[in-house]
Amino acid sequence: MMPLHLSPPLWGLVFALCAAVLLWLLSLRLRDVSIIDIFWGPGVAGVVDIAAWLAPASGPRASAALFLVNIWAIRLAAHIFARHSSIQGGEDHRYAAMRRQFGARWWWWSLVQVFLLQAILIWFVPAPLVAAMLAGAPDLGVLDYAGIALAGTGLLFEALADFQLARFRADPANRGKVLDRGLWGVSRHPNYFGEALMWWGFFLIGFSAAGAWWLILSPLLMTFLLLQVSGVTLMEDTISERRPDYAAYKRQVSSFVPWFRSKS
Repeated sequence: MMPLHLSPPLWGLVFALCAAVLLWLLSLRLRDVSIIDIFWGPGVAGVVDIAAWLAPASGPRASAALFLVNIWAIRLAAHIFARHSSIQGGEDHRYAAMRRQFGARWWWWSLVQVFLLQAILIWFVPAPLVAAMLAGAPDLGVLDYAGIALAGTGLLFEALADFQLARFRADPANRGKVLDRGLWGVSRHPNYFGEALMWWGFFLIGFSAAGAWWLILSPLLMTFLLLQVSGVTLMEDTISERRPDYAAYKRQVSSFVPWFRSKS
């Protein structure tokens, strides 16, 4: 049999699709589709790691990018796993609603609607970092330093926002209340803002390495998803019903980009 010769990006796609199918089969047994969310960070990092291993990537650019994306993946997976473990009944309410909507078709439709869709995103989103792994010139430039600073700031911003929210939710006295202190006093979704900032930083690193403008589709897509699909819009559709004080908070605090608090 002839050996299978695939480029590093295509091996990343094989990894993402195989992992998605295996997780889908596990979700059928557990009746819990939200396990795919725990895999999001490690899946993205895995695509980059495969490219780095097969390239093989070397130099300060590859080292910095690999460090940042893997630290982000480990932290995010641990955070989502802890949040998932605290949910009564296990499955995230968004997927539980989809399960009720699709009924008997959900067992196979979830493969397409959730797992394969996320597999494609897991493969495509880290394209700037994959480009950085495959670049022949390992020396750092101005855009690399800017990208590393931006990505590192975004990662810290997201981690601190998640920590503040987790600590707030852990106090029973805060049940039904709105967190309006710390980073949550300057942005209603500072964790999503930090995530977006990180991907714009990764784009700068990838663009510095490859000079390909199409890589900007990665941060644009992530920002769109965070704002319109799985982030801000989805959260704010239901949060006002669960927290009466959220309407006043919404009037005073910026939705996404951190800004001075309004007194209105």
